Amino acid sequence: MNKLYEKYIKTDSLPTLFCPGCGNGIIQFAAINAIDKLGIKDDIACVSGIGCSSWIPCYYKLDVMHTMHGRALAFAEGLKLARPDKKILVFTGDGDCLAIGGNHLMHAAARNIDLTVVMANNYIYGMTGGQKSPSTPKGSVTKTSPFGSIDEPIDGCRLVMALGASYVARWTTAHPVQLAGSIAEGIEHRGFSFIEVQTQCPVQAGKGVYGEKDPAAIMQKYKERTYLYREGSEPVEGKIPVGVFRHDKNALEYIERVEAKLKEQGIERG
Repeated sequence: MNKLYEKYIKTDSLPTLFCPGCGNGIIQFAAINAIDKLGIKDDIACVSGIGCSSWIPCYYKLDVMHTMHGRALAFAEGLKLARPDKKILVFTGDGDCLAIGGNHLMHAAARNIDLTVVMANNYIYGMTGGQKSPSTPKGSVTKTSPFGSIDEPIDGCRLVMALGASYVARWTTAHPVQLAGSIAEGIEHRGFSFIEVQTQCPVQAGKGVYGEKDPAAIMQKYKERTYLYREGSEPVEGKIPVGVFRHDKNALEYIERVEAKLKEQGIERG
């Protein structure tokens, strides 16, 4: 077994509940690569909500809060305010984060609070049977859009950038090295870091969303349908940008503003 896996994963809890071909294992391993690279195993805590991707940290030998549907960011903000010394890594999904948790996402991004959010985007509600999610592409056939989705999908990266998130990136499961690098960069960044990961769900999304049930073929589509974003580059029609979209090192972080306000009142945090 991989030594890094043995170091960070509760092997007595294996196998995971992820379906064969699911991309969550790739995200799981990318995150521990980042944590190990930074050497912060004892200084990090993970928070997740409800959904397939929210199980990712539950197999870690780390401090983990597995919370309620859509409330991962609310719990994470509370934890960060109570323990500002801790690095907080949040795992969530497109449904958990953009639908029921959308209000918490908006406020966390606007506050620029020092959290690192990894949003696994498989375009579907996977754990509850394959309903349409806020990010489901138009035309996709799901349990709740049997004739093809007519809704405009929500772009999480554009949403948080509009609200003030200071680190924003997007990768896919076909970019595991770049993903691990962005997670590490996001953890080190002082401010709200949002990293979207487009990931395959061959069981619930499959042909209805991707037009393909083979996970390797879906990952190949990710390579073909994406292009590397660089500042000032022109959009490529019909393709999705991946890369780091924003890294503002000068944006004032929320805890810093809280501490400054307390200091104005002559209050020392104990």
